[in-house]
Amino acid sequence: MFGFVNLMKIDNEIKIVLLRKLAKHGYWGGRHTAFDNLHKGFPKHLGKEIKEAADELIKENILIQKPTSYGLHISINPRMKDIVEKMIECNEAGV
Repeated sequence: MFGFVNLMKIDNEIKIVLLRKLAKHGYWGGRHTAFDNLHKGFPKHLGKEIKEAADELIKENILIQKPTSYGLHISINPRMKDIVEKMIECNEAGV
């Protein structure tokens, strides 16, 4: 059971770091980035976990998809701005 809880904690941290990165670059609503670029800036061995975390954020409606002719793009849902900012804040404060 300890391993599962630890895995969940790592998954949440990846989500928060990913959201912080997208927010810092201004990827809200109409401004979007390629789904395939999400792994950039992270260690290479976390590629699968980053894509899984992004898929979960899409299912939670925190990230929104924009299909384009050249691939899937994503951005942070502006309607979830308060939630996203609170998640980032709580992580930075160590709560």
